[in-house]
Amino acid sequence: MKELSSLLRPNILSLAPYSSARNEYSGKVARVFLDANENPYNKPFNRYPDPLQVELKEAISKVKGVPAGNIFLGNGSDEAIDLPYRCFCRPGIDNVVAIEPTYGMYKVCADINDVEYRPVLLDEHFQISAEALLEACDDNTKIIWICSPNNPTGNNINREAILKVIEQFQGIVIVDEAYSDFSRETPMRLAITRYPNLIVLNTLSKAWGCAAIRLGMAFASEEIIEVFNKVKYPYNINILTQNQALEAVKDPFSVDRWVKTLLEERERLMAAFKMLPITKIVYPSDANFFLVKVTDAQNIYDYLVDEGIIVRNRTRVSLCQNCLRITIGTKTENAELLGALRSYGLR
Repeated sequence: MKELSSLLRPNILSLAPYSSARNEYSGKVARVFLDANENPYNKPFNRYPDPLQVELKEAISKVKGVPAGNIFLGNGSDEAIDLPYRCFCRPGIDNVVAIEPTYGMYKVCADINDVEYRPVLLDEHFQISAEALLEACDDNTKIIWICSPNNPTGNNINREAILKVIEQFQGIVIVDEAYSDFSRETPMRLAITRYPNLIVLNTLSKAWGCAAIRLGMAFASEEIIEVFNKVKYPYNINILTQNQALEAVKDPFSVDRWVKTLLEERERLMAAFKMLPITKIVYPSDANFFLVKVTDAQNIYDYLVDEGIIVRNRTRVSLCQNCLRITIGTKTENAELLGALRSYGLR
């Protein structure tokens, strides 16, 4: 890859970050806090949280197998998606390349940051061509986005193709592994020491059942993490989120149990869908959801809404005409969905 300094926006490279009160005495033991204009009453909520989430990163490090210095924590994965644009992409000049279809926030953040977004269609098996991704790049391409397992298609992206892109692209490659806990693939986050241009995203929202607390993760070289910490807002993770995340990561065994149950339910639900008259194709999945092509996605979606059951209609997404995305729920929720669909043709 190019030198990190040549990839960063010039204003970010020269940026003097805001120095919060909590950063200035880092490493010292303090008893009296009269530095941040806080109210001394209403403990523990009167104090600003740790801006670098040191304790939480140490706990996540043990679970994820990544050194704490290689971890950035964001307000959901959305912050970790937006930050690379702000750090690397000059508005109105630079561009990014992404697979298509994929998670919509990559394009939303590109549009917000005035960065050209170049989608490259997957093939009929929802797989990438490394050559096609690289051919879509030019001298102003700063980032390539790859989501694996991909959303909304549910499948792992071919690992050899991902590695080829990382090895040949001179910019930043971001692999979003939000659903990797449901996959048998070795997580790409374990490869960040070999690839200095690799950023891997993850989240507590999916397998960890903590979508409400909004905690996203980015794993990368210490140099990239330092840049993210320089650009992020000083206290981006509130104390409630930090405390709840600390409690969550203490119990990885519950997550293992949830994942095992969800994978069993996924196979059962996909098999049941193959028997439904409305089903044309049930696509393979490595996530906690699957994509299914049906006879009339819009009509079936509207019917389910009337029944009080919400799935995701993806029919307007590239390569996903007449497709619904089905999240795996509890056995009861899945049974209710199947019951409604079995009655669909009897209306």
